[in-house]
Order: sequence, then C-alpha cells, then structure tokens
Amino acid sequence: MGSVGTALLELRTAQKSAKGVSLYSRYVNRPVGRYLAAGSHAVGLSPNQVTLVSAVFSFAAVAGVALGDPSWGQGGAVWAGLAVGFAFDSADGQLARLRGGGSAAGEWLDHVVDCAKITALHSAVLIAFYRHPGHFGVTDDAWLLVPLGFQFAAVVTFFGGLLTEKLTPRPAPGSPAPGSPAAAPSRLRAVALLPVDHGIFCLVFLLLGAGTYFRWAYTALGAVSALFLAAFLTKWFRELSAVRR
Repeated sequence: MGSVGTALLELRTAQKSAKGVSLYSRYVNRPVGRYLAAGSHAVGLSPNQVTLVSAVFSFAAVAGVALGDPSWGQGGAVWAGLAVGFAFDSADGQLARLRGGGSAAGEWLDHVVDCAKITALHSAVLIAFYRHPGHFGVTDDAWLLVPLGFQFAAVVTFFGGLLTEKLTPRPAPGSPAPGSPAAAPSRLRAVALLPVDHGIFCLVFLLLGAGTYFRWAYTALGAVSALFLAAFLTKWFRELSAVRR
C-alpha cells in the first residue's frame, strides 16, 4: 500500500497506448480509472477485487434495466452504475500494472466479466421492451430482435478483438518497450470510434424515461455497431492474413 499521490505519479508512466482508443476512453474513462486505481492501491485492494467491484456496479445497473420501471430517475441510476463500473474496469488493469503486472487468472476474470456484462445488458433491454411495450412504443414483436442483433454485434466485436490481439505476433526482441515514446494516435480515429465506445453507449440509458426516444437511440447505436463490426472483421482478417506462423 502507499499514498494516492505516489500511486498517481507512478500510474502516469504505466498507461497503455492510446492507439485505437476513442476520445471518451482516453480523456474520461482512463483518467477516472487512474484515480480509482490509485485509491484502490492505497486501501490495499487487489486487481481482481477491483474487477469484482466493477462487476457489482455494472450488474446492479443491468438488473435495474431488466427489473425496474422505466423513468428518468431509473435512467440516471442505470447510467451511473454502468459508468462507474466501466471506470473500475479501467482501474483493474492500471492497478495491475502499478503492482508490476497482472496474472493470467486476472486477465481471464476481467474478460469473463466484460463478456457477461455485454451479454446481460442487451438481454436486459430485451426484457425491458417485453415488460413495458407501451412505454417504449414496441408495437410489434420484431422490435425484440433489435437487442438480439445489437448483442450479436457487440459480442462478436469483443471476441474478435480479443482473438486478433492474441493471434498478432508480439514485438520482436529489441523493439521499443511498452511505455516508450510512440507515434501520436490519430484524433480523427479517436472521434470516429466514439459511437462504439462503451462509455458513450452507457449515455443512451439516460433516455430510459423518454420511452420511444430511448428505443430509437438504442436502435441507431445498434445499427452503427453492426457497421463497425463489418469494418473491424475486414480489417482484422486482412491484418492476420499477413501473419506467417
């Protein structure tokens, strides 16, 4: 354990690359996660415990979507739970790096929780549509396919990104070490990735009390997610096609 200030200073040099990261994650979620990681370090929490804290906030929000009555207050509470859970999701990895590196079990736990959160959240929206069709303007059962389609796009994107990372060769010996200066990340790309950033997705739940406006906003983000999935799969396949094993 140590002071929050000392931990924050050390974390400034233990950040992952900003390449391929949206503006929200770069300027909001990661900085908030850095403070949470420093605070968690100060009170003696382990990275796995921080992962579980993230899960508690996230799944409390998921339960609110599925079991609660849609209202503006519920939407604010759901957004807060998801946003705090997402920030702690960033904090666990930062805390692991602060402590000298994570473990295979910790990485496994983090990914399992993330996958469960994605799957459960879209399932919760489907349940909400089914339970409150009048509020959301669900006049046809076909609307229930929207959360399923969004879930499909989100889960395949998550799994495809992880698998691509695992199958991409590690830097050769002598390559710049993690944390060394690298090319500045593209701001245009960071802006373009905003629609598929989990933090931006969380914002849509502020509209839960708005009924049909939530349904249309959620559907629009689902359509964008499907388009990005097609683009990501094409990009990842081309990159891995050049890999010689």
